[in-house]
Amino acid sequence: MRGTDDQQSGMFSYISAEKRVPKDHPLRAIREMVDKALQRLSGRFQRMYSMMGRPSIAPEKLLRALLLQVLYTIRSERMLMEQLDYNLLFRWFVGLNMDDPVWDATVFTKNRDRLLQADIAEAFFQRVLATARARGLLSDEHFSVDGTLVEAWAGHKSFKKKDGSDKDSTPPDDPGNPTVDFRGEKRSNQTHQSTTDPQARLYRKGLSREARLCYMGHILMENRHGLAVSSCITPASSSAECEAALQMMAAVSGSRRITLSADKGYDNKHFVGRARQLKVTAQVAQNARGSAIDGRTTRHAGYAISQGKRKRVEEIFGWLKTTATFRKSRHKGVKRIDWMFTFAVAAYNLVRMRNLALLAR
Repeated sequence: MRGTDDQQSGMFSYISAEKRVPKDHPLRAIREMVDKALQRLSGRFQRMYSMMGRPSIAPEKLLRALLLQVLYTIRSERMLMEQLDYNLLFRWFVGLNMDDPVWDATVFTKNRDRLLQADIAEAFFQRVLATARARGLLSDEHFSVDGTLVEAWAGHKSFKKKDGSDKDSTPPDDPGNPTVDFRGEKRSNQTHQSTTDPQARLYRKGLSREARLCYMGHILMENRHGLAVSSCITPASSSAECEAALQMMAAVSGSRRITLSADKGYDNKHFVGRARQLKVTAQVAQNARGSAIDGRTTRHAGYAISQGKRKRVEEIFGWLKTTATFRKSRHKGVKRIDWMFTFAVAAYNLVRMRNLALLAR
């Protein structure tokens, strides 16, 4: 017998969202780790808010919603609010009941700025690392480092002379998207600046690559399980990779000697010498024209192992640029992009830890 196609406008159910989400759903393991990290940040959240006034969005719910945006490649806050309105799985993960109203996208972004000012992303990242350390997943001896370009939310047409001498008195053919001819014009960061994102820098990573307005993202990875232990965003420059690597290594190096593997871009005397001062053995790939390291480093079997392990940092960059939508930043300024980059790396560690737990079963 054929069933009837009745349309139900209302819904009343005795089954909670907790019971509707499958027991083996990937978000369950992630939610458990996230809740433990947020619980330890409760005191810090309490100091961020006044004891008077209208209640704001709970910071725990705000961070869980941001995690969903990273994990499910949601391009904007408006799309995230739309998903929260009808997606039962998202409501369960954030902690919203079926009848709870969804926040306005503008209110959501304003409340996110409060977390930006309190540097919550780094604190959350450290709590995730503490969970990984408690599970014995982190190595404290062998690391890898690398950098990648993050395209800025600014176009070449916004890259104009700082003194304003390139302004044309004639009205543009299209005020919203005027035609601009850059041919024959010398453009550099010393004389030009983006009007859309002043902190973005014009840079290219290779001779055969095109120059773009971008930032540079850096990640320090431990070699045992491929978890990121440090990350940062800097203005793009030829020396940014080495300087950022040294700063991150200074934070993790201690009294014992550790190793650091990297690609050919780090093979220079300045970097290798500074690393040795930090008790870090730089096991970098050798340049064909001359290397800053010699047989004292390359003759050990650990050098070949490190060169194989260092390629795994590219997996983190690949995940960030595809799943976490970090191929092109949706934000402006070093501070804001660094906040989102650190938070996205913490999300990667959560996914990686969940996968490692499945492999250990």
